[in-house]
Amino acid sequence: MSCFSSADESAHYGFSVCMLLEQYRRQLRWESEGVVELGTGDASAIADVVRALPGLRVAGYDISAPSLARARQNIAARGVADRYTVELGDFFDRADSAGAPPVSTVISNPPYIPAPDRDIRMPELWGGVHGNDLVLRLLKAGYLNAIVAVASYADPVGTVATAGDLGYRVANFLAMGLDYGPYSGEPKVREHIRRICAEGRGWTGEDEYMVAVALFTQDPDIPGDRAPQLLRALQVPA
Repeated sequence: MSCFSSADESAHYGFSVCMLLEQYRRQLRWESEGVVELGTGDASAIADVVRALPGLRVAGYDISAPSLARARQNIAARGVADRYTVELGDFFDRADSAGAPPVSTVISNPPYIPAPDRDIRMPELWGGVHGNDLVLRLLKAGYLNAIVAVASYADPVGTVATAGDLGYRVANFLAMGLDYGPYSGEPKVREHIRRICAEGRGWTGEDEYMVAVALFTQDPDIPGDRAPQLLRALQVPA
């Protein structure tokens, strides 16, 4: 298993998580509860967030041992190992283990490469046939708040619809355009993405797509219902 790295995407993800956590500091209660993270990757983006927000504690989980080794190096280098811990294992098995204090907020930049199967350049990035399997599974896990990356070619229409069925609203988001990399640009993946978008379930340009980092919430004290704006930002008709 190798380590995924994308500087532009990581920077956008980290900046957006930081902005949303800061803007909704009181409502998300992360100063008292901390947050949990599905998939740490190399941890550089969130380690910078932890360093920028002195009251923040993050417990991350990843299934990749090489990623975890690099994550611990990056966390230590930023001096936040006391507030950012990462463990090897399946998030859904371990994040809510018995005896753990309740946590309202989960963050994630989950794998979202859509393809017919896992036989792609980096199988760890496979997000299912439509690319949103992990996002949907995370929303169904029942956290009050979820800050997650949503890609324009990974069936954001289905993601927003399922979120609504589960009682989530899109409180806010930050969107950015990204160029295709070696994983999105793999011929098998590129052709599958074209089919998804042709069905009206997503958007892609010739060599570009959009990613939004969105706050999905079930908390009535957090205002806003920006699902239509999120889809428009991802170039998908609401």
